[in-house]
Amino acid sequence: MPRPFRTPQPAPLPTLIALALCAWGQASALPSEADEGLPLRSSRVLSSPARSGGVKPALVISAGKISAQAEQQADATGGAELRYGELVLTSDKLSYRVVDDLATAEGQVRIDQNGNVFTGPLLRMYVSRFEGEFLTPSFFLKATGGAGKAQVVKFQDSEHLTATQGSYSSCPIVDNQEPAWQITARNLRLDLAANEGEADGAVLRFLGVPILAAPSMSFPLSSERKSGWLPPNIFLDNRSGLELGVPYYWNIAPQRDVTVTPFVMTKRGVGVDSEVRYLEPDHAGRINIDLLPSDRLLGRSRWSLKLNNDGKLGDWRYKLKSERVSDDDYWKDLSRRVESQTPRLMASDFAMNRHRELSWGVIDTYARVQQWQTLQGTDALAQFDSPYQRSPQVGIRVTTAADEAVLDSFRPWGRKARLEGGLELEYNRFDLPGSARPAQAPGGQRVHALGHIAAPLGGEAWWFIPRISFNAAAYDLDKPLDDGRSRASRVIPTLSIDHGWVFERDTTLFGRDMRQSLEPRLFYVNTPYRDQSTLPNFDAAAKDFNFDSIYTDNQFSGVDRVSDLHALSVGATSRWVSTAQGEEILRLGAVQRFLFRDQFVTPDGQPVTQRFSDLLLAAAAHLDEKWWADSTLEFNPETNRSVRSVLRARYSPGAFKTVSVAYRYARAQSEQVEVAWQWPIYGQPITQRGANAGSSCGGAWYSAGRVQYSLRDKRLTDSVAGFEYDAGCWVLRFGLERLSTGRAETNTRMMLQLELVGLSQLGSNALKVLKDNVPGYRRLSSDRSPSSDFLP
Repeated sequence: MPRPFRTPQPAPLPTLIALALCAWGQASALPSEADEGLPLRSSRVLSSPARSGGVKPALVISAGKISAQAEQQADATGGAELRYGELVLTSDKLSYRVVDDLATAEGQVRIDQNGNVFTGPLLRMYVSRFEGEFLTPSFFLKATGGAGKAQVVKFQDSEHLTATQGSYSSCPIVDNQEPAWQITARNLRLDLAANEGEADGAVLRFLGVPILAAPSMSFPLSSERKSGWLPPNIFLDNRSGLELGVPYYWNIAPQRDVTVTPFVMTKRGVGVDSEVRYLEPDHAGRINIDLLPSDRLLGRSRWSLKLNNDGKLGDWRYKLKSERVSDDDYWKDLSRRVESQTPRLMASDFAMNRHRELSWGVIDTYARVQQWQTLQGTDALAQFDSPYQRSPQVGIRVTTAADEAVLDSFRPWGRKARLEGGLELEYNRFDLPGSARPAQAPGGQRVHALGHIAAPLGGEAWWFIPRISFNAAAYDLDKPLDDGRSRASRVIPTLSIDHGWVFERDTTLFGRDMRQSLEPRLFYVNTPYRDQSTLPNFDAAAKDFNFDSIYTDNQFSGVDRVSDLHALSVGATSRWVSTAQGEEILRLGAVQRFLFRDQFVTPDGQPVTQRFSDLLLAAAAHLDEKWWADSTLEFNPETNRSVRSVLRARYSPGAFKTVSVAYRYARAQSEQVEVAWQWPIYGQPITQRGANAGSSCGGAWYSAGRVQYSLRDKRLTDSVAGFEYDAGCWVLRFGLERLSTGRAETNTRMMLQLELVGLSQLGSNALKVLKDNVPGYRRLSSDRSPSSDFLP
């Protein structure tokens, strides 16, 4: 028995007025002067009602035939429609009792409320409270794009409803055919305000087969966060076997949550992954703890710990980032749980900084502690030198206003000439981690000073920046040098001049109006030679030789090495920019360095005697909306051969269609070809048929992946390849991912993921793998589901 309706308050005065106006067409006893009164005009365009001063919106009824009794009842037939604020109710027959505020609708009843739609044969509802009962309705939910049906739907208000013997799916409704997937439940409670659903006696069926059942289940109605069990994670690889994990998400507060994932690996055993996230006013971060108490393959426990935190303490900002693992082979066996971009080198870094802006410039005071964990392994040929740790690093940096802009080659157009400069003073204690190779030189202490003065000049189309700088360092070493000294120092000055022009003209390219620029640039540098071969090298590394580094005064990053360089870099870049869209269509560039004397402090330790450096060439083109291409080439003029080259091209003719090709070559080092793609291979795409077209058997097949092949080693390197099947309301992804873990070792993982559009994603996170590896990849259901691309 449905519960009895409560007696409502009388309808407000605006409702009675509206009913009276609607009844004029049927009342013949009204005075003729009423014909010139305010007419009601129906509209299919809804707008939010004005609610100033707490006044309720008017209730309006229209139909082919209306009979009404003032302040009592109105009956409408023939396309009856009732409007109340954002509620639109249509039916074949409608009866409204003014005193009770009760509407009864029969025959093809439809409710449209805030984009949610309900249709069925019989409805009884208190209109102003949106409270009532709908028999055997079908429904559509705007938040998820899904639909369902039930024996009875009861409305508590416009945001809360209960469905008895209900079902839900995002698949299109087809007569006499079950949807490809659906959730059925004895009772289904939906809280649209909180984007939350609860189901009792719930069963999830896919293609008619039950794949998940629970006495009670809660789920979000959108991508909003909600506590509860998440879909299971399924992974399969050749090192750990089949892994099954079931995450539980706890939404503690708007700024805090926890995810705990118990898992089991067929080869290794049982473990748990956990993640804690927090976002406080002065602190934000994440803590990850992954634990495998007993690895059956190794006979011991294994773990990983990750700490990430940013915050402030008074005027100081701080940042903590740390990652540690239990053993040297963790990155091979459990690579999915490693975040470091250098999987064999784990960093722990804590830094503090205070930034003060004054009228004349900026003062930065900073401190830092940096530690390393190196995963060396037992293969002596695969071991590597560890970077030095900083324990601690303390410094102060003073720069004048706009100095950073000068360092970034800012063109000071229209500015008056003035001196600008900066000074950095810093102390470091360097040492080695316990996992470092025994042959590495021990650490020590270093104090350094870096300073410069510049006088930038410029106009609207040119700049001229002379600059004098110095690099001074003093060392106190743990192990004496070859000459017996444990202390050493040096000071190295540098003079540089950066000069460039920008010329522009209007032209055409392939019949399109363009603005072409010609940007020549000269960079002169003079750094005298200072012997640094006996000094330690704690943090210096060679810069990559490219279009940016050739315009710098030092070929090394860090402090401990300064290249002796007396040279002039000469280059030019020309760009073609569409005057209609402002988009760069074509770019060509070339640059080369000329040495005035031999260079002795070099990245490889060998003196450079040739006067002309390698020639750098670059080109990029976007001549058509479907095509992108770019390339760089390093050419040796003495041998007339290329040293390094990169060629890339991408073709994207439409949605979910992209193919990219890349070729990378470094003489005597590597030669690699890469192909990446996402492309339909069979069937008509859902985007062409409409999201609600077809059935589960009429979807489209896609292929996606990235394959890297080493021409030098004649083998595949890191690669991923898979297939996707898009049925409209569900998407299936499966494929293989191959990761190199050594000279002759690989880890091959199988990916299998089922996405129920509008509900969730089950299985391994193949979606994230494809997005990370395929340039231009798009999620097939991106226009049909609010869910995140990176759900587990």
